Amino acid sequence: MSLNSIRPWRNIYRRKSRQIHVGNVPVGGDAPITVQTMTNTDTSDVAATVAQVQAAADAGADIVRISTPDQASTAALKQIVAESPVPIVADIHFHYKRAIEAAEAGAACLRINPGNIGSEDRVREVIKAAKDHGCSIRIGVNAGSLEKHLLDKYAEPCPDAMVESGLDHIKILQDNDFHEFKISCKASDVFMAAAAYQQLAEATDAPIHLGITEAGGLTSGTIKSAIGLGNLLWMGIGDTIRVSLSADPVEEVKVGYEILKSLGLRHRGVNIISCPSCARQGFDVIKTVETLEKRLEHIKTPMSLSIIGCVVNGPGEALMTDVGFTGGGAGSGMVYLAGAQSHKLSNDQMVEHIVEQVEKKAAEIEAAEQAAE
Repeated sequence: MSLNSIRPWRNIYRRKSRQIHVGNVPVGGDAPITVQTMTNTDTSDVAATVAQVQAAADAGADIVRISTPDQASTAALKQIVAESPVPIVADIHFHYKRAIEAAEAGAACLRINPGNIGSEDRVREVIKAAKDHGCSIRIGVNAGSLEKHLLDKYAEPCPDAMVESGLDHIKILQDNDFHEFKISCKASDVFMAAAAYQQLAEATDAPIHLGITEAGGLTSGTIKSAIGLGNLLWMGIGDTIRVSLSADPVEEVKVGYEILKSLGLRHRGVNIISCPSCARQGFDVIKTVETLEKRLEHIKTPMSLSIIGCVVNGPGEALMTDVGFTGGGAGSGMVYLAGAQSHKLSNDQMVEHIVEQVEKKAAEIEAAEQAAE
């Protein structure tokens, strides 16, 4: 029995959208919400770009986007696609011919920006290239680069202008019998982005790519993204997400997963439940959690771990986790396994022992899943 069946207040009812594919990854419909990031290497540097794509994929990225601003980039794209473990989206701005070259190079999806891709005739050429080479398309509306006629009409970037831009481009694609598309309406302002996405969700059944663009650095950008994306996902809006941070792309993937995990929408790796620590702590909680986060990065199996400094909330939290440790006194604490008290352990043995228990539990879960197949 799932938690949702006995705790209906946990349920999120996702908006019904069409399903498309980005390479072999389904987006929309009943497919899991995918996590994306974007490389920041010089695309023409194949080795550096492939290394960054691989690192993002290892962190859990389902799809990776790569900027293709010039011919050197699209020329390199063919080799990058061949070596990538995940589908590649070519990010296109200004030069529609880069989109055609990217499709020819094997990109799984073409991101085009209505505000700078050019005339409808140029969009038609991009559509033809996508059809010819089996690409999907993302219509990527951005508050910072809206079409001039919409800025003239609305006087400033706003949700109505963003949605109108997106719907205009949807019409172009549909008029050309192209339906393998998703759409985003990004802004750096959380309120503007949320309002635009809500309008968009009501106006189309296309899969929606969520993002708060130019969100900022690791801390501030994570908070803005968690608020903006979290609220939309809670409302059931969103089929794929990208957290935009001025940080390593791997951090974007980690934050994306944490947002989805917090809402029960994706489960990957160890979910550590830990206290903020106080004078009651029986061990250094902050240092321990920091160490365990690094030591357990290799675990992909979804499971839970509680690390609580004292007995105020420790036993109760441990009842709901796969593995737990609650601080006690005299330099030791209690280990919990599958929600039950198991054995006492000295603090100086804690990290190694917890890593061992988590790895053992992950192996048991994997074995059970394989036996059930």
